[in-house]
Amino acid sequence: MEAPSSTPPTPFSALIRAATHELHTEAQSPPFMNGLLAGRLGVPAYRRYTEQLWFVYRALEDTPRTLAQDPVAGPFIRPELARTAELERDLAHLGGPSWSEDLEPLPATAAYAARIRQCARDWPAGYVAHHYTRYLGDLSGGQIIRGTAEKTWGFDRKGDGVRFYVFEDIANPAAFKREYRELLDALPVDDLEKQRVIDECKRAFTLNSAVFQELGTQFPLSA
Repeated sequence: MEAPSSTPPTPFSALIRAATHELHTEAQSPPFMNGLLAGRLGVPAYRRYTEQLWFVYRALEDTPRTLAQDPVAGPFIRPELARTAELERDLAHLGGPSWSEDLEPLPATAAYAARIRQCARDWPAGYVAHHYTRYLGDLSGGQIIRGTAEKTWGFDRKGDGVRFYVFEDIANPAAFKREYRELLDALPVDDLEKQRVIDECKRAFTLNSAVFQELGTQFPLSA
């Protein structure tokens, strides 16, 4: 008598997607972003949003040297993903050469960046959670923002103003995302740590949503 076939375990990347699905859906359509992409908010709102991204990505990319060699986080630190320099080009286009003078993050942005830095310093698997929620989102839904910004404000296609969304060194985003998910599936941690990573992914979505809420307060939609 043949032994019953066992069901293969659910890939870790699929567990993350399922656990964060509701939060992901909520994060895709905050009033601020809806208003921005519908043309109800102007370039100043887009610039302010881009400034907040700069603080977040500096936290993601200004990491301890040891993190690149870490067996958990190291494989995810890929130079083709780096966004800080592209954000600075966009901000120079939006705000001129003095764009960074007196620039301060929103309180929600400061909290978000601080949590990323804490994970990068003390908890590599937690850093992976933030890395995943940001960069895979940029390679997916971020492209909608780029296309809309080009049409709404007349930025050159994939040019200054939207370079943050252009991954010139990733020729095949779909293949890259598959490889990324395979890295998640092979994350060298136990099940308890994987649950902690899932919880941190949820926290990342919540932190990001708080930034949108504060931007919405700064740029309320007219009735």
